[in-house]
Amino acid sequence: MQLTWLDSNSWTIDLGGKRILLDPWLVGELVFAELDWLFAGKRDRDRAIPDNIDFILLSQGLEDHAHRPTLQQLDRDLPVIGSQNAAKAVTELGYHNVTALGHGDRYVFENAIEIHATPGSRVGMTTVENGYVLKSLDTGETLYYEPHGSHSETVRKFAPVDVVIAPVVNLSVPFVPPIIQGKNSASKLANWLQPKYFVNTAAGGDIHYSGVLANFLTSEGSTEELQAVLKKNNLDTRAIDATPGEPLELGD
Repeated sequence: MQLTWLDSNSWTIDLGGKRILLDPWLVGELVFAELDWLFAGKRDRDRAIPDNIDFILLSQGLEDHAHRPTLQQLDRDLPVIGSQNAAKAVTELGYHNVTALGHGDRYVFENAIEIHATPGSRVGMTTVENGYVLKSLDTGETLYYEPHGSHSETVRKFAPVDVVIAPVVNLSVPFVPPIIQGKNSASKLANWLQPKYFVNTAAGGDIHYSGVLANFLTSEGSTEELQAVLKKNNLDTRAIDATPGEPLELGD
């Protein structure tokens, strides 16, 4: 299995002979509801669109997971698999091979990758987006992904997995619960899934943030802290910080 982090929540995953583009934000700014004065993410230069993508996997319909300017640059013929909100977003952009997965749904892509949708992050008062468990039907390798640290106990039935991609830090603004709650949930998730590798996501990478909210954004936790907790709990899991653009080969 090979993973390449492309900043924020964006990854390519090479698994079971397929290349998956996960939650891509590769070009342009990240702005929510066109309120760039409130929060905006920028990088010094756009990232190249990866080659040989077999399908796009989207966990949420929000801009930091289903980034409209990036999706507009991608081939509309690419298959897209995503949450209900993500599927709606890409359909509006002209994608026509779209599969929406609800919690508990299972989908097999080209007899190669088995995808299970799990409950993920809460968005607003009523919507719960997706996490995913991926399995190569050839090698049996497994991966779990959820980008905000909101992990349903239902994932325990998939243990053990080879790789977890999930946040290890809390990101917060004053007076509200953490936007990302990795510090609160990472060690519990590792105990549930017993992964060989726990790879941090949702970190800044090469991104610069601005706007009113960015001035109050605080971070708590680290990969080093998680590794110490894992060792204390007698887990052999290796906690990893990826480097943007550099492939990670993860295997036995």
